[in-house]
Amino acid sequence: MFERKAGALAGLAAPTYTPNQRCLLKPWLDDASPLADAIRRGEIRSAEAVEASLEAIANSKLNALTFLDAEGARRQAEQIDARIARGEDAGLLSGVPILVKDVEDAAGWPTTHGSLVFKENIAAENSTHVARLRAAGAVLVGKAATSEFGFVAYTSTKLHGVTRNPWNLERTPAGSSGGSAAAVAGGLVPAATAGDGGGSIRIPASYCGLVGMKGSFGRIPRGPRAAFGQLAAVKGTVARSVRDAARWYDITSGYDPRDAFSLPRQDGWEAGLGSRDIKGLRVAVAVDLGNAVVHPEVRQIVSEAADVLVDAAGLNRVDIEVSVPESGITWASAGLPSLVADLQDYWPDCEQDLTFEIAFAMRAAPTYRAKHGARLEKFRVEMNEAMADLFEQTDIVLCATSPMEPFNAEGPMPNMVGEVRVSPYNAGALTIPANLSGYPAISIPAGLSASGLPIGLQAYARRHEDALLLDLALIMEQARPWPKVAPNAPI
Repeated sequence: MFERKAGALAGLAAPTYTPNQRCLLKPWLDDASPLADAIRRGEIRSAEAVEASLEAIANSKLNALTFLDAEGARRQAEQIDARIARGEDAGLLSGVPILVKDVEDAAGWPTTHGSLVFKENIAAENSTHVARLRAAGAVLVGKAATSEFGFVAYTSTKLHGVTRNPWNLERTPAGSSGGSAAAVAGGLVPAATAGDGGGSIRIPASYCGLVGMKGSFGRIPRGPRAAFGQLAAVKGTVARSVRDAARWYDITSGYDPRDAFSLPRQDGWEAGLGSRDIKGLRVAVAVDLGNAVVHPEVRQIVSEAADVLVDAAGLNRVDIEVSVPESGITWASAGLPSLVADLQDYWPDCEQDLTFEIAFAMRAAPTYRAKHGARLEKFRVEMNEAMADLFEQTDIVLCATSPMEPFNAEGPMPNMVGEVRVSPYNAGALTIPANLSGYPAISIPAGLSASGLPIGLQAYARRHEDALLLDLALIMEQARPWPKVAPNAPI
């Protein structure tokens, strides 16, 4: 049974994790990589893992799925098992059941974007991301819930209802990849796709006790028909382990001509884990990035977790001023044109079908002018310069992932952090800079709040230094292990 106790390292006062043992009896509750390897060796059948996943989904109270294809998943599992029986290697995710976030296309399945407006929309083809996962042997089970159009940091829509956090059903798993994070942490599937346009991988990972890697922009292709747009959103996963996050890169990353900004392929993400000499690298610890209001309890947990990581990695702590430009309003305006593109053929007739935040944004759209676009371009230059200046002084920045612990599942976004009134953009103040700059950032489980809810530690590195962040996360995973699934998940 999971317990909350003092940290394993001397002097650590913050609550931390004691890994649970359920995955020893049920391998599908382990991380995806060892399950895939066991299936590839013929030790476990994909059909077993898929049936366990379907049973967990049927009994779940999380409302993490928007669509389930049980028979299709069973057929895929049978095909994987048959290939392995013939001596074939079915791929790095052989037979592992996964979910696809409901803003991403899987051929023949609905892509609703969490919106009543698109409730009948059926995808004609797989996204590049999904196609590469299928080629690696993943078994697609269904679609995972998202906030409407991936717009806000909690997952509750008029179409699909409220998605809940497996650590506490009254709290949110965040958004917009809330269904993916809830399902992975809740023991429904070992892995799921996710996306991050302002923190939508990292904040759900933080709230659900998972690893959330937001890669350098272009690391995983966004095609086909990848938008040029605000150049902020990336594909990825919320993972139970650092190994899973690295293997996901081995499967899904690499250039695709249908995404003009996709990066060249780089091999050996999983094989290279832990092989880099990072001792002595400079690290700045700035829990609030100089611009966010962070709850005092979160500040304490993240600060102490940062101390653990700095010591375990042998980093050289530098005392510098960290003040990343406040970016919330600019980020919101950057996303407005793409939202209008999605809804302009239905607006204003669809207004009553939209959640409050989306309807509010659409009502504001007519005020958008060329000057706002020009201001965005100027701000992006300023953000890039600020990040370049910062990383001339340090190699790594550590901060909180979210300013607060998970809030009410139904929303709305809190306007208070402790005793301080905050703007709606405070929730993303720690994550949005990575999106507007294209820099990589990763959320790592740091510990638990007094109410037993996960808190995330976030690490930033220079653009393209994703491998450094994975190594840092691995060091933290070894220094302070976390459970593969929420200890009290209703499974």
